[in-house]
Amino acid sequence: MTTVSSGAAVVADAIIPVPVELVAGEGVLDLRSVTVHAPDAATERLAGELLTSAGAAVVADGAVGADGGPGADGAAAVTLTVDPAAGPAGSQNPERYTLAVTAEGVSVAAPERSGLLHGVRTLRQLVNAGRFGADGDGSATDGPLEVRAVVVRDEPRYGWRGLSFDVVRHWFGPADLRAVVDLVGSYKMNRLHLHLSDDQGWRLEIPSRPALTEKSSQGAVSGATGGFLTADEYRELQEYAAEREIVIVPEIDVPGHVNAATHAYGELTPSGEATEAYDGIEVGFSKLHFDLPTTEPFLRDVFTDVARMTLGPWVHFGGDEVLVMQPEEFGRFVVLCQQIIAGAGKIPVAWQEAAGSAHGDQAAVAALAGSDAGSEAGSADGGPAAHDGEAPGGEAPALVEPGTVLQYWDTRPDPAPFLRAAQAGAKFVMSPADRAYLDMKYTPEHPLGQQWAAFVELHDSYDWDPATLVEGLPESAIEGVSAAVWTETLLNRDHLFSMLLPRLAAVAEAAWSQPGVKDWESFRARIAVEAGAWRRDGASYHPTPQIDW
Repeated sequence: MTTVSSGAAVVADAIIPVPVELVAGEGVLDLRSVTVHAPDAATERLAGELLTSAGAAVVADGAVGADGGPGADGAAAVTLTVDPAAGPAGSQNPERYTLAVTAEGVSVAAPERSGLLHGVRTLRQLVNAGRFGADGDGSATDGPLEVRAVVVRDEPRYGWRGLSFDVVRHWFGPADLRAVVDLVGSYKMNRLHLHLSDDQGWRLEIPSRPALTEKSSQGAVSGATGGFLTADEYRELQEYAAEREIVIVPEIDVPGHVNAATHAYGELTPSGEATEAYDGIEVGFSKLHFDLPTTEPFLRDVFTDVARMTLGPWVHFGGDEVLVMQPEEFGRFVVLCQQIIAGAGKIPVAWQEAAGSAHGDQAAVAALAGSDAGSEAGSADGGPAAHDGEAPGGEAPALVEPGTVLQYWDTRPDPAPFLRAAQAGAKFVMSPADRAYLDMKYTPEHPLGQQWAAFVELHDSYDWDPATLVEGLPESAIEGVSAAVWTETLLNRDHLFSMLLPRLAAVAEAAWSQPGVKDWESFRARIAVEAGAWRRDGASYHPTPQIDW
């Protein structure tokens, strides 16, 4: 439970996500000038960059006094230390940390590097509060960057806290991707899942299948300019993210959403003819064919290359919205993709349909597949589809292997397949479209986004508990939480950030903080303070009327 002592108002109105424990002390620390000490040069540099972005001046070691406090020029010491005893009492969470601010200096302690960076990110928010506090008008002050004395002990609720980012419908290049990495990290999120292939285009160089980018990389919605990551650019992005303790999770979406693949390789179609390029936004019409002799080699080439190129432990194989495929064939794809990815040394990730759940939008199935669609994509009532025979008691067997991660997005289908998957050892990342899909319009009048799932205002993204989404799913099966943003209507970084902010911060708090410490009114105050930093940095955001900006 969060502890906030009297006199900590500015502190309490600064930190997002809300921490486990916060205790205010006496006095203030001037952080206009700081010197940073860390266990390694990279961590020291990143800590300095975070504080510099908040307005502090990072100076050399000589500015520190002999006692470790402010030197002759008033520089305050910010010291980062590896300490297994850091964090809330009794915690064994590897990302835990303790931040202590006194009138003499700052210490950040954590058992691992991730916690050290979390502590500095919290300090950065406290520095921002000194400039954009709730008592001001949200513009920077000319006064000293004073941080009130405080001790914060903190740890995350879930290990997977991320954003799923579609770079296919509209292309966002390396500079935009790095900006998104920084934004994700600022709210202590640690996964960036990239949707890299779809009907409109292919966004990652695959050395064994060069035609994917040679022929399909330039497509995008409505004829917009496309692009792709070379193998070198992909590695550089991963290294940039890893330095900030963020893991890139690549997604190659199969066996649906594959028109870019069949446009590049006609051998993947029964006729042997390449499909036409597609720049619309409909879904569910494209598919691979399991029994074609060219299909399995294609999947092995692609996923083996992606696994080899990926630094993190996960590779996502999609599996969503395959509306015009027989359930038995779909099940064979799920099994094969897991085998290929696991055989390449990675952990498979897929959308929830891989559990054997029907896509919930049976109207879309009927429109695409005709009157027999209910038998092709699932039961007519949106319940689970049968795959590869029946388990005892008439239940479809689980398709997923232990450890496979399923991303839950569609709240409509029967939960039974998810419970079976959990019993089989699958893990879940919760991305409910009516809460965490940040491409949904805020309101009916909003100029960007879609509305098929819901209108998702800031309060909707804040007020939910990942543990209660699927009735009967044990919390031990929940790996974490991910927001998602799809880019059918988002043309540039300003569009993107205006949809992410402020809602990404709300999802971050759902992922990090225990439900008992979350408080909407507190969040409203904290996000108003945080917006001052967005304005300073030139980041677009949506000034929702739910907040007193």
